[in-house]
Amino acid sequence: MTGTAHPGVRFDGMAREIWLVSNTSSGSNDDAALNALDACCGEHGLHIAHRTVFPAQDLPSPAILDAAGIDLVAVFAGDGTINSLIGALPGWSGAVLVLPGGTMNLLYHRLHGERSMEDVIAAVGRGESVLRRPGVIRSACGNAYAGLLAGPGTSWGRVREAMREAAVAELAESTVAAIDETLTGEMIACIEPPFGRREGYPLLCLEPGDDAIEIVAYYAESAGQYLEQAWALLRRNFREGPNELLGRTRAVRLASTQGNRFGLLIDGEQSEATPEAEFTLAAAEVDLVATGPDGP
Repeated sequence: MTGTAHPGVRFDGMAREIWLVSNTSSGSNDDAALNALDACCGEHGLHIAHRTVFPAQDLPSPAILDAAGIDLVAVFAGDGTINSLIGALPGWSGAVLVLPGGTMNLLYHRLHGERSMEDVIAAVGRGESVLRRPGVIRSACGNAYAGLLAGPGTSWGRVREAMREAAVAELAESTVAAIDETLTGEMIACIEPPFGRREGYPLLCLEPGDDAIEIVAYYAESAGQYLEQAWALLRRNFREGPNELLGRTRAVRLASTQGNRFGLLIDGEQSEATPEAEFTLAAAEVDLVATGPDGP
């Protein structure tokens, strides 16, 4: 097993100073939500002593956190910001509390199940948590804590960004381009292990678990299925589109069927891979607070 767990920090009813990282462009980070978060934390003994608004401000480093006497950072943002924060804290002796401040909140649900944010904060305040180092997907392009998408279908990431920023003209343009790229772009195949179709797929999803990476292919073989997949992507839930579970493995090599570089979405952030790229399961390099099914 790659992921590990050990007892969480107990607060024993005493106030604890924490550092909060938020992102104003994330799905749930308006003033009302942040004020409600402040109140909830205070009610359960977690005092927000320091704040970072990312990306306008630099993320705290281990040295800065240690100098401030902070051993718990809460992040109320989307998966991309969470990825950046965890990536800035390898080897730090403190822990990160992931809260649902984004659209999909995939890592939050891995750590806390279906608990509400208020229930999670209350559980942490009571010491009813564990510290985990869950499995993550490691590659030359970066680590994925929530999940990774590969293939021409990742062009839909630009559509999602335009939707988030309410850029109407850009939304129309990027939607047309994404449809064209998904229909005509070169496919991506699993070549080692040789999962699925040799001719590949327009979109592969890699999701990390503690024991394996789950690989799911998204595709469309008819006009109706293309519309179904496009609608699922536009609603920011591609998982509802036509798909097939290809398998589970601790390492996988993906390749473009035409030998060109291919697009990636790593925790929702766009990147690009070489024509062949390897993705392996590894453990997170900093403790994450968990209260979900694998916790207490």
